[in-house]
Amino acid sequence: MRLTEFWAKMNTRFGSAYAESFARDHVLPGLGGATVEVALARGDDAKTVWRAVCEEFDVPARER
Repeated sequence: MRLTEFWAKMNTRFGSAYAESFARDHVLPGLGGATVEVALARGDDAKTVWRAVCEEFDVPARER
C-alpha cells in the first residue's frame, strides 16, 4: 500500500481533520505502543499501520 492510499483511507474513515490528529496523538497497541506518525516515520509498512488502525477501530472488512 502506498502512503497516498493509506492517507486516502484514513481521510475517508475519520475525516481529514481528525485523521491528522489521530495519526499524531493516538497510541496503537498493534504498533507496539506507537502512533501512526511514529510508525510510518520509523519505516513500518503503510499496510501494516492501516491494519493496526482497522483492528483498533473495528473497521468493516469492506473498508479495509
